[in-house]
Amino acid sequence: MSAASCLLTEDQFLCSICLDVFTDPVSTPCGHNFCKTCITQHWNINVPNQCPNCKEVFYTRPELRVNTFISEVAAQFRQSAQPKFIISSLEHGSKPAEVPCDVCTGTKLKALKSCLVCLASYCETHLEPHLTMSGLKRHQLIDPVENLEGRMCTKHDKLLELFCKKDLMCVCMLCTISDHVLHDVVHLKEEYEEKKAELGKTEAEIQQMIQKRQLKIQEIKHSVELSEEDADREIAEGVQVFTALKESVERNQAELIDTIKEMQRKTEKQAEGFIKELEQEISELKKRSTEVEQLSQSEDHFHFLQSFAFLNTALPTKDWTKVKVHPPIKGTVLDLVERELSKP
Repeated sequence: MSAASCLLTEDQFLCSICLDVFTDPVSTPCGHNFCKTCITQHWNINVPNQCPNCKEVFYTRPELRVNTFISEVAAQFRQSAQPKFIISSLEHGSKPAEVPCDVCTGTKLKALKSCLVCLASYCETHLEPHLTMSGLKRHQLIDPVENLEGRMCTKHDKLLELFCKKDLMCVCMLCTISDHVLHDVVHLKEEYEEKKAELGKTEAEIQQMIQKRQLKIQEIKHSVELSEEDADREIAEGVQVFTALKESVERNQAELIDTIKEMQRKTEKQAEGFIKELEQEISELKKRSTEVEQLSQSEDHFHFLQSFAFLNTALPTKDWTKVKVHPPIKGTVLDLVERELSKP
Protein backbone atom coordinates (compact mmCIF):
# COMPACT_ATOMS: atom_id res chain seq x y z
CA MET A 1 0.00 0.00 0.00
CA SER A 2 2.82 2.42 0.89
CA ALA A 3 4.48 1.75 -2.46
CA ALA A 4 1.27 2.53 -4.26
CA SER A 5 0.70 5.71 -2.27
CA CYS A 6 4.14 6.95 -3.20
CA LEU A 7 3.10 6.88 -6.85
CA LEU A 8 0.18 9.25 -6.13
CA THR A 9 0.48 13.02 -5.83
CA GLU A 10 -0.66 15.21 -2.97
CA ASP A 11 -3.52 16.75 -5.02
CA GLN A 12 -5.11 13.32 -5.46
CA PHE A 13 -5.70 13.08 -1.69
CA LEU A 14 -6.97 16.65 -1.19
CA CYS A 15 -10.64 17.55 -0.85
CA SER A 16 -11.41 20.35 -3.35
CA ILE A 17 -13.58 22.08 -0.75
CA CYS A 18 -11.36 22.23 2.34
CA LEU A 19 -8.09 21.69 0.41
CA ASP A 20 -6.94 19.22 3.03
CA VAL A 21 -6.35 15.45 2.98
CA PHE A 22 -9.61 13.51 2.84
CA THR A 23 -11.46 12.85 6.10
CA ASP A 24 -14.24 10.25 5.72
CA PRO A 25 -14.07 10.47 1.91
CA VAL A 26 -17.28 9.91 -0.05
CA SER A 27 -17.94 9.76 -3.80
CA THR A 28 -20.72 11.52 -5.70
CA PRO A 29 -22.51 9.77 -8.60
CA CYS A 30 -20.45 11.86 -11.05
CA GLY A 31 -17.24 10.26 -9.68
CA HIS A 32 -15.72 13.12 -7.65
CA ASN A 33 -14.52 12.65 -4.06
CA PHE A 34 -14.97 14.95 -1.04
CA CYS A 35 -14.85 14.85 2.73
CA LYS A 36 -18.28 13.76 3.93
CA THR A 37 -18.64 16.79 6.21
CA CYS A 38 -17.42 19.19 3.51
CA ILE A 39 -19.86 18.10 0.80
CA THR A 40 -22.76 17.90 3.28
CA GLN A 41 -22.14 21.43 4.55
CA HIS A 42 -21.64 22.65 0.98
CA TRP A 43 -25.03 21.31 -0.05
CA ASN A 44 -26.67 22.76 3.05
CA ILE A 45 -25.30 26.24 2.37
CA ASN A 46 -24.84 26.49 -1.40
CA VAL A 47 -26.65 24.97 -4.40
CA PRO A 48 -28.25 21.74 -3.12
CA ASN A 49 -27.29 18.45 -4.77
CA GLN A 50 -24.78 20.00 -7.19
CA CYS A 51 -21.22 18.75 -7.63
CA PRO A 52 -18.80 21.62 -6.80
CA ASN A 53 -16.36 20.34 -9.44
CA CYS A 54 -18.37 19.51 -12.58
CA LYS A 55 -21.60 21.33 -11.56
CA GLU A 56 -23.76 18.25 -12.28
CA VAL A 57 -27.09 18.50 -10.44
CA PHE A 58 -28.71 15.45 -8.82
CA TYR A 59 -32.50 15.53 -8.54
CA THR A 60 -32.37 13.84 -5.14
CA ARG A 61 -29.56 14.06 -2.61
CA PRO A 62 -27.27 11.05 -3.11
CA GLU A 63 -26.79 8.69 -0.19
CA LEU A 64 -23.19 9.28 0.87
CA ARG A 65 -21.20 6.37 2.24
CA VAL A 66 -17.58 6.52 3.31
CA ASN A 67 -15.25 4.93 0.75
CA THR A 68 -13.15 2.74 3.04
CA PHE A 69 -10.47 2.15 0.43
CA ILE A 70 -9.85 5.85 -0.23
CA SER A 71 -10.10 6.51 3.51
CA GLU A 72 -7.36 4.00 4.32
CA VAL A 73 -5.10 5.21 1.52
CA ALA A 74 -5.62 8.84 2.55
CA ALA A 75 -4.81 8.02 6.18
CA GLN A 76 -1.56 6.31 5.20
CA PHE A 77 -0.73 9.12 2.81
CA ARG A 78 -1.36 11.68 5.55
CA GLN A 79 1.13 9.93 7.86
CA SER A 80 3.79 9.36 5.21
CA ALA A 81 3.44 12.74 3.49
CA GLN A 82 3.17 15.02 6.52
CA PRO A 83 6.86 16.06 6.40
CA LYS A 84 6.47 16.72 2.66
CA PHE A 85 3.54 19.07 3.37
CA ILE A 86 5.74 21.14 5.68
CA ILE A 87 8.57 21.27 3.14
CA SER A 88 6.08 22.18 0.41
CA SER A 89 4.77 25.08 2.47
CA LEU A 90 8.28 26.35 3.03
CA GLU A 91 9.09 26.13 -0.68
CA HIS A 92 5.89 27.45 -2.25
CA GLY A 93 4.22 29.51 0.49
CA SER A 94 0.61 29.26 1.67
CA LYS A 95 -2.25 28.45 -0.67
CA PRO A 96 -5.20 30.86 -1.05
CA ALA A 97 -7.49 28.66 1.11
CA GLU A 98 -4.86 28.15 3.85
CA VAL A 99 -4.22 30.45 6.81
CA PRO A 100 -1.04 32.46 6.12
CA CYS A 101 1.64 33.25 8.68
CA ASP A 102 1.21 36.74 10.11
CA VAL A 103 4.96 37.21 10.67
CA CYS A 104 6.27 36.21 7.24
CA THR A 105 7.22 39.08 4.94
CA GLY A 106 6.99 38.73 1.20
CA THR A 107 5.67 35.24 0.45
CA LYS A 108 3.34 34.18 3.25
CA LEU A 109 3.97 30.58 4.39
CA LYS A 110 1.24 28.28 5.64
CA ALA A 111 0.50 28.73 9.34
CA LEU A 112 0.69 25.63 11.55
CA LYS A 113 -0.81 27.15 14.71
CA SER A 114 -2.66 30.23 15.90
CA CYS A 115 -2.00 31.81 19.30
CA LEU A 116 -5.01 32.98 21.33
CA VAL A 117 -2.80 35.28 23.40
CA CYS A 118 -0.85 36.94 20.60
CA LEU A 119 -3.84 36.78 18.26
CA ALA A 120 -1.54 35.75 15.43
CA SER A 121 -0.87 32.70 13.26
CA TYR A 122 2.63 31.25 12.80
CA CYS A 123 4.37 29.06 10.26
CA GLU A 124 6.80 26.33 11.37
CA THR A 125 9.73 28.76 11.63
CA HIS A 126 7.95 31.55 13.50
CA LEU A 127 6.14 29.05 15.74
CA GLU A 128 9.47 27.89 17.21
CA PRO A 129 9.61 30.57 20.02
CA HIS A 130 6.22 29.39 21.32
CA LEU A 131 7.59 25.85 21.58
CA THR A 132 10.92 26.68 23.20
CA MET A 133 10.63 29.92 25.24
CA SER A 134 9.20 29.41 28.71
CA GLY A 135 7.16 32.63 28.64
CA LEU A 136 5.51 31.77 25.35
CA LYS A 137 4.94 28.10 26.18
CA ARG A 138 2.07 29.10 28.44
CA HIS A 139 0.20 30.67 25.47
CA GLN A 140 -2.76 28.69 24.19
CA LEU A 141 -2.19 27.36 20.67
CA ILE A 142 -4.97 26.09 18.40
CA ASP A 143 -5.17 24.89 14.81
CA PRO A 144 -4.71 27.83 12.45
CA VAL A 145 -7.81 29.97 11.92
CA GLU A 146 -8.46 33.26 10.17
CA ASN A 147 -9.80 36.39 11.84
CA LEU A 148 -8.58 35.53 15.32
CA GLU A 149 -9.74 38.85 16.72
CA GLY A 150 -13.29 38.05 15.62
CA ARG A 151 -13.16 34.78 17.61
CA MET A 152 -12.12 36.54 20.81
CA CYS A 153 -14.41 38.12 23.40
CA THR A 154 -14.03 41.88 23.10
CA LYS A 155 -14.73 42.28 26.83
CA HIS A 156 -12.58 39.52 28.37
CA ASP A 157 -10.06 38.76 25.58
CA LYS A 158 -10.93 35.07 25.82
CA LEU A 159 -11.81 32.59 23.12
CA LEU A 160 -15.49 32.50 22.19
CA GLU A 161 -15.86 28.75 22.75
CA LEU A 162 -19.38 28.66 24.25
CA PHE A 163 -22.87 29.53 22.98
CA CYS A 164 -25.60 31.26 24.99
CA LYS A 165 -28.98 29.82 24.03
CA LYS A 166 -30.88 32.67 25.65
CA ASP A 167 -29.08 35.53 23.88
CA LEU A 168 -28.20 33.46 20.79
CA MET A 169 -24.57 34.50 20.73
CA CYS A 170 -21.06 33.09 21.20
CA VAL A 171 -19.51 33.81 24.59
CA CYS A 172 -16.31 33.05 26.51
CA MET A 173 -15.90 31.30 29.87
CA LEU A 174 -15.80 34.58 31.81
CA CYS A 175 -19.05 35.73 30.17
CA THR A 176 -20.84 32.82 31.89
CA ILE A 177 -20.09 34.30 35.32
CA SER A 178 -20.87 37.91 34.38
CA ASP A 179 -23.28 39.02 31.66
CA HIS A 180 -24.63 35.52 30.99
CA VAL A 181 -24.77 34.11 34.48
CA LEU A 182 -27.56 31.53 34.97
CA HIS A 183 -28.10 31.44 31.20
CA ASP A 184 -28.28 28.16 29.31
CA VAL A 185 -24.75 27.93 27.90
CA VAL A 186 -23.31 25.01 25.89
CA HIS A 187 -20.12 24.31 23.96
CA LEU A 188 -20.02 25.47 20.36
CA LYS A 189 -19.75 21.91 19.10
CA GLU A 190 -22.90 20.87 20.96
CA GLU A 191 -24.84 23.82 19.56
CA TYR A 192 -23.36 23.12 16.15
CA GLU A 193 -24.58 19.51 16.22
CA GLU A 194 -28.04 20.64 17.34
CA LYS A 195 -28.33 23.30 14.68
CA LYS A 196 -26.94 20.89 12.11
CA ALA A 197 -29.74 18.45 13.00
CA GLU A 198 -32.27 21.28 12.63
CA LEU A 199 -30.75 22.12 9.28
CA GLY A 200 -31.24 18.49 8.27
CA LYS A 201 -34.93 18.80 9.10
CA THR A 202 -35.08 22.02 7.11
CA GLU A 203 -33.46 20.25 4.22
CA ALA A 204 -36.06 17.46 4.43
CA GLU A 205 -38.83 20.06 4.42
CA ILE A 206 -37.29 21.74 1.41
CA GLN A 207 -37.09 18.41 -0.40
CA GLN A 208 -40.76 17.83 0.42
CA MET A 209 -41.60 21.27 -0.95
CA ILE A 210 -39.65 20.45 -4.11
CA GLN A 211 -41.59 17.20 -4.55
CA LYS A 212 -44.90 19.01 -4.08
CA ARG A 213 -43.92 21.56 -6.69
CA GLN A 214 -42.83 18.84 -9.08
CA LEU A 215 -46.26 17.25 -8.66
CA LYS A 216 -47.83 20.65 -9.27
CA ILE A 217 -45.81 20.94 -12.49
CA GLN A 218 -47.24 17.60 -13.66
CA GLU A 219 -50.73 18.78 -12.73
CA ILE A 220 -50.25 22.01 -14.68
CA LYS A 221 -48.92 20.13 -17.71
CA HIS A 222 -51.97 17.85 -17.63
CA SER A 223 -54.22 20.91 -17.42
CA VAL A 224 -52.45 22.35 -20.45
CA GLU A 225 -53.15 19.13 -22.39
CA LEU A 226 -56.85 19.32 -21.50
CA SER A 227 -56.89 22.99 -22.38
CA GLU A 228 -55.36 22.19 -25.78
CA GLU A 229 -58.18 19.72 -26.49
CA ASP A 230 -60.78 22.32 -25.50
CA ALA A 231 -59.04 24.90 -27.68
CA ASP A 232 -59.15 22.59 -30.73
CA ARG A 233 -62.84 21.96 -30.17
CA GLU A 234 -63.60 25.68 -29.80
CA ILE A 235 -61.63 26.44 -32.97
CA ALA A 236 -63.64 23.90 -34.95
CA GLU A 237 -66.93 25.36 -33.69
CA GLY A 238 -65.70 28.88 -34.37
CA VAL A 239 -64.77 28.02 -37.96
CA GLN A 240 -68.26 26.56 -38.48
CA VAL A 241 -69.98 29.65 -37.10
CA PHE A 242 -67.91 32.13 -39.05
CA THR A 243 -68.25 30.12 -42.26
CA ALA A 244 -72.02 30.35 -41.94
CA LEU A 245 -71.73 34.05 -41.14
CA LYS A 246 -69.53 34.60 -44.18
CA GLU A 247 -72.06 32.88 -46.45
CA SER A 248 -74.85 35.02 -45.00
CA VAL A 249 -72.87 38.20 -45.59
CA GLU A 250 -72.10 37.22 -49.17
CA ARG A 251 -75.80 36.52 -49.85
CA ASN A 252 -76.82 39.96 -48.59
CA GLN A 253 -73.94 41.95 -50.02
CA ALA A 254 -75.71 42.90 -53.25
CA GLU A 255 -78.88 43.79 -51.34
CA LEU A 256 -76.89 46.00 -49.01
CA ILE A 257 -75.24 47.84 -51.89
CA ASP A 258 -78.58 48.40 -53.64
CA THR A 259 -80.15 49.64 -50.41
CA ILE A 260 -77.37 52.14 -49.77
CA LYS A 261 -77.47 53.39 -53.38
CA GLU A 262 -81.26 53.84 -53.22
CA MET A 263 -80.93 55.78 -49.98
CA GLN A 264 -78.28 57.93 -51.62
CA ARG A 265 -80.56 58.65 -54.57
CA LYS A 266 -83.35 59.73 -52.22
CA THR A 267 -80.93 61.98 -50.40
CA GLU A 268 -79.75 63.59 -53.63
CA LYS A 269 -83.39 64.14 -54.75
CA GLN A 270 -84.21 65.74 -51.42
CA ALA A 271 -81.16 67.96 -51.71
CA GLU A 272 -82.16 69.03 -55.24
CA GLY A 273 -85.60 70.09 -53.92
CA PHE A 274 -83.99 72.19 -51.19
CA ILE A 275 -81.62 73.81 -53.67
CA LYS A 276 -84.49 74.69 -56.03
CA GLU A 277 -86.42 76.34 -53.21
CA LEU A 278 -83.34 78.25 -52.10
CA GLU A 279 -82.63 79.50 -55.62
CA GLN A 280 -86.28 80.66 -55.95
CA GLU A 281 -86.02 82.58 -52.68
CA ILE A 282 -82.70 84.06 -53.76
CA SER A 283 -84.36 85.32 -56.97
CA GLU A 284 -87.20 86.94 -54.99
CA LEU A 285 -84.72 88.51 -52.57
CA LYS A 286 -82.65 89.97 -55.39
CA LYS A 287 -85.79 91.47 -56.92
CA ARG A 288 -86.74 93.03 -53.56
CA SER A 289 -83.19 94.31 -53.16
CA THR A 290 -83.44 96.12 -56.51
CA GLU A 291 -86.77 97.72 -55.57
CA VAL A 292 -85.41 98.85 -52.19
CA GLU A 293 -82.34 100.37 -53.82
CA GLN A 294 -84.49 102.29 -56.35
CA LEU A 295 -86.80 103.58 -53.62
CA SER A 296 -83.89 104.77 -51.53
CA GLN A 297 -82.82 107.02 -54.44
CA SER A 298 -86.29 108.54 -54.90
CA GLU A 299 -86.80 112.17 -53.81
CA ASP A 300 -90.58 112.04 -54.19
CA HIS A 301 -91.70 112.11 -50.58
CA PHE A 302 -95.19 110.91 -51.33
CA HIS A 303 -94.09 108.02 -53.51
CA PHE A 304 -91.36 107.02 -51.00
CA LEU A 305 -93.75 106.83 -48.09
CA GLN A 306 -96.40 105.02 -50.07
CA SER A 307 -93.95 102.35 -51.26
CA PHE A 308 -91.98 102.08 -48.01
CA ALA A 309 -94.70 100.16 -46.16
CA PHE A 310 -94.79 97.49 -48.88
CA LEU A 311 -91.04 97.18 -49.40
CA ASN A 312 -90.28 97.15 -45.68
CA THR A 313 -92.45 94.06 -45.22
CA ALA A 314 -90.41 90.81 -45.02
CA LEU A 315 -90.74 88.36 -47.86
CA PRO A 316 -92.45 85.03 -47.03
CA THR A 317 -89.18 83.03 -46.95
CA LYS A 318 -88.49 79.69 -45.29
CA ASP A 319 -86.39 79.30 -42.12
CA TRP A 320 -83.44 77.26 -43.37
CA THR A 321 -81.42 77.24 -40.15
CA LYS A 322 -82.76 73.84 -39.12
CA VAL A 323 -82.99 72.37 -42.58
CA LYS A 324 -80.17 69.83 -43.14
CA VAL A 325 -79.59 66.86 -45.34
CA HIS A 326 -78.94 63.78 -43.14
CA PRO A 327 -78.60 60.71 -45.33
CA PRO A 328 -79.63 57.67 -43.22
CA ILE A 329 -76.69 55.64 -44.51
CA LYS A 330 -74.47 55.55 -41.41
CA GLY A 331 -75.04 52.36 -39.42
CA THR A 332 -76.83 50.60 -42.26
CA VAL A 333 -74.26 47.79 -42.41
CA LEU A 334 -74.43 47.22 -38.67
CA ASP A 335 -78.23 47.16 -38.71
CA LEU A 336 -78.25 44.64 -41.52
CA VAL A 337 -75.75 42.38 -39.76
CA GLU A 338 -77.76 42.51 -36.54
CA ARG A 339 -80.93 41.56 -38.42
CA GLU A 340 -79.14 38.63 -40.03
CA LEU A 341 -77.72 37.41 -36.74
CA SER A 342 -81.11 37.63 -35.07
CA LYS A 343 -82.70 35.38 -37.66
CA PRO A 344 -83.41 31.86 -36.35
